Amino acid sequence: MMMKRWCIKPLPPKEKVEALSGLINVNPVLASILLQRNINNFDQAKSFFRPEIGQLHDPFLMKDMDKAVERLEKAMQQGEKVLVYGDYDVDGTTAVSLFYGFLSKIYDKLEYYIPDRYKEGYGISYQGIDYAATHHFTLIVSLDCGIKAVEKVAYASEKGIDFIICDHHRPGDVLPDAYAVLDPKREDCHYPYDELSGCGVGFKLLQAYVLKNWLDEHLLYDLLDLLAVSIASDIVPLTGENRTLAFLGIKKMQENPRPGLKALLSLARFRGDISITNIVFGIGPRINAAGRIAHANIAVQLLLANTIEEAETLAQQLNIKNEMRRDFDLEITKEALGMIEENNLEGSSKSTVLFKNDWHKGVIGIVASRCIEKHYKPTIILTESNNKASGSARSVFGFDVYEAIASCSDLLDQYGGHMYAAGLTLPLDKVAAFKEKFEQVVADKITEEQQIPQIAIDIAIDFKIINFKFFNILKQMEPFGPQNMHPVFMTEEVYIKGTPKLLNNGHVKFYAKQKGDVFAHETIGFGFGSYIEELSSGKPFQMAYTIEENCYMESKTLQLCVKDLKFQE
Repeated sequence: MMMKRWCIKPLPPKEKVEALSGLINVNPVLASILLQRNINNFDQAKSFFRPEIGQLHDPFLMKDMDKAVERLEKAMQQGEKVLVYGDYDVDGTTAVSLFYGFLSKIYDKLEYYIPDRYKEGYGISYQGIDYAATHHFTLIVSLDCGIKAVEKVAYASEKGIDFIICDHHRPGDVLPDAYAVLDPKREDCHYPYDELSGCGVGFKLLQAYVLKNWLDEHLLYDLLDLLAVSIASDIVPLTGENRTLAFLGIKKMQENPRPGLKALLSLARFRGDISITNIVFGIGPRINAAGRIAHANIAVQLLLANTIEEAETLAQQLNIKNEMRRDFDLEITKEALGMIEENNLEGSSKSTVLFKNDWHKGVIGIVASRCIEKHYKPTIILTESNNKASGSARSVFGFDVYEAIASCSDLLDQYGGHMYAAGLTLPLDKVAAFKEKFEQVVADKITEEQQIPQIAIDIAIDFKIINFKFFNILKQMEPFGPQNMHPVFMTEEVYIKGTPKLLNNGHVKFYAKQKGDVFAHETIGFGFGSYIEELSSGKPFQMAYTIEENCYMESKTLQLCVKDLKFQE
C-alpha cells in the first residue's frame, strides 16, 4: 500500500476543552474535536447538532438576486416561455429536477434542457441556444453552468433571449452579460457562504422567489432531498449552509424520499440510516451514468417521477447504464495505469497527463481519480471528442489543479472547475505542448508534503473510552464530508487478540486491544490484507481508524475501521 503521512491535529487549549465539555456535557475528547471544527460555545454547538431551516441565509444577500427574481416574475406574468438549462452531471441534473419540479407546479410555459455530453460538450452550447430560439423561449435559467459562457450569452442576446445564470464555479476575468449572474464566487458578491453547489444556487433563487411572493416556505422542503444528493455528489464542503441543507435533505430522504430516490436506494440495497457516503457511492454514480453513457434526460425523468412504478422502471435503465459505465471505467483504468508504467511516468514527474483518442469521454474523470489512488499526483485524462482533446482533471490534497490549468490557458480552448476537479478542451495538436507546460507548472507549485497522501488524525485516544454513548454523540456530528470529515482517531501500543483473518478482496479482520485490556474491539481493514503477516507476528503497532456501527440481523456492534497501520520495530 502507498505510504501515508500522519498529520495529527493540534489539541485545543486545555481550559477551552474543559469549558466546552462542561457547557454541553460531553467527554473532553469530543469537546476537543468540536473545538477543532470551530465549535466554540453553546450556541454554535446547538446550531451544529440541531440544524434547522431558520439557519439559512437571506437569499437576497446574493449579488443580482433581486434582478433574477424580478426577471423570473416578469416572464411568468407575461406568459413567456422559460427554458431551465442544466449540466449533465449529478449537480446539474438534480438542479434541473429541483428548479423545474418546483416551478412547473405553478407555471406551465416551461421546459428543461440538458446538453448532450458528446455532441455539445460541457455547459451552455450554441445548439441549446438555437433550440431555445427555434422554440420561442425568451428566458433561459442556467443551473450549474454558464459563468464562463461570455460569447454564448451574447449570442443568445442577439436572438432576443435573456439569461439568468445560477452557477458556483469560479468566474473568469469577464462575466457574461446576462440579465442576472448568481454565483457566490463572484468577487463583487458578498453572500455569507460561497461553497454552495450549483443546485444550491438554484435553490436560493427559488427561496428568494418564495419569500418575495409570500408563498409558504414549506413548499421548498420537498426539494431538499435533491439538494442533499447534489451536495454529497459534487464534493462541496459540509460546513455552514451546505451542512444544514444536507442534514435536512437526508432527513427528508430517510422519512419520505421522492419515488426516484426511493427506487435508487432500493437498487443500492441500503439498509438503516442514509449517509453522505451512501449517496456518493450508491446514488450519485447511478444518476451520473445517464450522461456518461447516453443522455442525462433519463436521470431528470427519474428524479421527477410521480409514481414508484415509473421510478423503478427508469432506475433499472440507469442501473444498466451504471454497469456499462463500470465496465468502461475498469477497462480504461487498466489501460491508463499500464501507460503510466510503460512510459515510466511514476518516477520523477510531478503530474500525470494521459491521452488516448478512443477512451470513453464519460468515465475519464473517474479514471483520473483511480490513477491518483495508485500514483499520487495531479492527474489529467484526455480523449478525443468532436475533433478536440477533451479532458477531466483531479488533484491531490492541497493542490489547486484549476489554477494550474489556468496557467496553461494559452494552449486551451476552454476550461473550468474547482480546486480538486476541473474540465478542459484543447486542439489535438496542442496536447504534447500542454503536457509539457502543465508538468512544469505543477513542478514549480507543488510542495513535498502535497506529494504524499496524508491522513488527518483528529486526536489520540485509548480504546477504553470507546462505547455506544461516545459513538452516539459522534454520530450526531453527521453529515460528514469535506471540512467536516468523519473523526479519525489514533491509538498506540495496539495488539492483536487471537488470529487475524484474511477476507475476500484483500480485506483483513481482527480483534484489537491495548496492553492490559481484557476487552478487544472488532476491527476491519479494507484493502489491508497485505499486512496479514505483520499482524500475525504479535508486534505492537499504532492504528489510525474511524469508529463505525456494524448492523447484522437485529444486533448492532461497534467496529473500528482501519485507515492506516504503523508497526513498531
